[in-house]
This record gives sequence, C-alpha cells and structure tokens, in this order.
Amino acid sequence: MQLGINLGYWGAGMDADNLAVAREADRLGYAVCWAAEAYGSDAATVLAWVAAQTERIDVGSAIFQIPARQPAMTAMTAATLDSLSGGRFRLGLGVSGPQVSEGWYGVKFDKPLARTREYVGIIRKAMTRERLSHQGEHWTLPLPDGPGKPLKLTVHPQREHIPLYIAAIGPKNLEQTGEIADGALLIFPSAAHLEDTAVRHLRAGRERAGLTMDGFDVCPTVPIAVGDDKDVTALADTFRPYTALYVGGMGSRKQNFYNQLARRMGYEEAAGDVQDRYLSGDKDGAAAAVPHQLIDETTLLGSVQRIADRMTAYAEAGVTTLTLAPAGLTLEERTASLRAGAEALELAGLA
Repeated sequence: MQLGINLGYWGAGMDADNLAVAREADRLGYAVCWAAEAYGSDAATVLAWVAAQTERIDVGSAIFQIPARQPAMTAMTAATLDSLSGGRFRLGLGVSGPQVSEGWYGVKFDKPLARTREYVGIIRKAMTRERLSHQGEHWTLPLPDGPGKPLKLTVHPQREHIPLYIAAIGPKNLEQTGEIADGALLIFPSAAHLEDTAVRHLRAGRERAGLTMDGFDVCPTVPIAVGDDKDVTALADTFRPYTALYVGGMGSRKQNFYNQLARRMGYEEAAGDVQDRYLSGDKDGAAAAVPHQLIDETTLLGSVQRIADRMTAYAEAGVTTLTLAPAGLTLEERTASLRAGAEALELAGLA
C-alpha cells in the first residue's frame, strides 16, 4: 500500500505551507499529492505549481469538476500537466454536486452517470491523439452543419496512458468507475465496511469490463491526527465540524451522497439527526450529534502504533493508496502527521 497527501483547497493564507507539505511528502517517499477544487482555487494551477517544485511525487486532481470544463479541455490540461511534470500526473474527475454544478457553473445536475461515462470516453479518445469526433447525448463533436472539423491533440503527453480516477460514493457510480477508470477516489472509508460500501461494487464493474482488481487503485482520503491513545476522543472531536459539514450540509436534503454513505454504514438515525440540525442552521449541534465511532472508524487517530494497525486493516480491506489529510493549522502539525504516517506504514510492514 502506498501513501498520498491531500492538500485540499489552496489559499486561506496557507499557500506557502501547502507547498512545504508537498515537498515534505516528496522527501518522505509519498506516492501522490492531490489538490482539490470547488468554487475557489482551481486544481490545475496548484498542481503545476507543486510539480515544478517537487521531484518524484505524482500530482493528481482530486478532483477536476466535470461541469467546470469541456472534456477536450480536460484532455488538454491532463496532457500538459503530464508533460510539464515529467510523467507524474494523475487525472481525477468528479461530477461535483447539485449546488456547485448548478449554482456556480450553471450546468444542470442531471444524469451524472451517463455524463461521466461520455466525458471519460471523449477524454480517452482525445488522448490517443486521433482526430476527435463524438456523437452522444451530452456532447457532439464537431457540431453539425457548421465550420467545425475533427481536430487532434497537438500536445504529446509524457506517457501513452495517464491514470484516470473517478470520485465515487454511490453503488452505481462505484460500479461504473470500476468499469471505465483506473482508480477510485473515496471518502469517509471505514475498513470494516469498505468491502460492502465500495470494493464489491468496484469489483462488479471490473468484471463487467472483463477485468480484475489487479492494477486498479482503491484510493480513499483519510484524515489523520497523531497523539496519545488516551486522547483519541479529543482527537476525534477535532473532526466533528468536518464530518458534520459533509454528512449534514453537503448537497441538498434529497441529494447528499455523504449522508447516504453514513446511512449505508449503519448510522441511519444519526445521519438524519446531523442533517436536520445542520440544515436548520445549528452547525454546533450537528457537530455534537456526529457519533464518535463514525469519526474514529473513518480517520487515523492516536499513536503511531494505533495508526499502523488501522493501516493494516485498510490494506486488508483492499486499499492500495491511502491518502492522508493531516489535521492542524500549523505547518509543524501537518508535517508531523506526514512523518507519523510514513513511520506507521513502515511499522505495519506495508511500505
């Protein structure tokens, strides 16, 4: 199992620290550094900046939002980043959510599975550097009865095949991801529930495509906070606002993928309570209502030994790249978590 680092969103006065975190991860032998985007910093610019100032670590989008870019533009960006980084780019895609898609990009959030499949197909074709033509439900290239003509990508990526990941939560999306992608970006992973909530669906998609799980990257992001095992409850409490935001406030009441995931993990009553409180404006109450067990089983908390034990459980559950999201606002806290993660991986015998 390899380790990754998720920088999250750029900005908020943390630009220099984020770069230092990426450099430290590179020094420690982490496999990949991911950057996110929502409606602030864009991931492509961040990844170009990080790639220019690191040596070995891969850089990946977690994620490029599908409603934000035409598929051909994403292919161009992927090819450019792979070329500039010397073959270190990983392309992560996701449909975002209805609030961002419709509120920020003005793109209707409908038929996300069909849209993703078609989007990936166009990217795959563009990356072959053949002339691009496509007739689908969501895109037609070139447009009919106009001056457009089939064009081909002029940039040569460093590699013939750039790894493509999809952020997936729901069973149908996971199954499609197994079928059409090289890896899955997961969130709120519990080692105890991972087979039922994710891996079996990914495996079904792979089988539908005539493939196995060999070479497919199961890549969840897991928050990490290092401390004494006696302080696990306090460490978990630092992630209450984060968990409440996703389970309670991300998306709408009818379309909150994270809330639905918590319910599938057995927290149906608590997930409903957290959402009710959050959407009524009681964010503190929502955070307080998050069960400690939900936080503990979806994070890495405590001593290096305890974290190593959890890493072993993730590896046994099928995780191939474990991406860490270090707790703390200071550079010292975040780099300490990075070092503890590398130490724990070594202690677990997984490096």
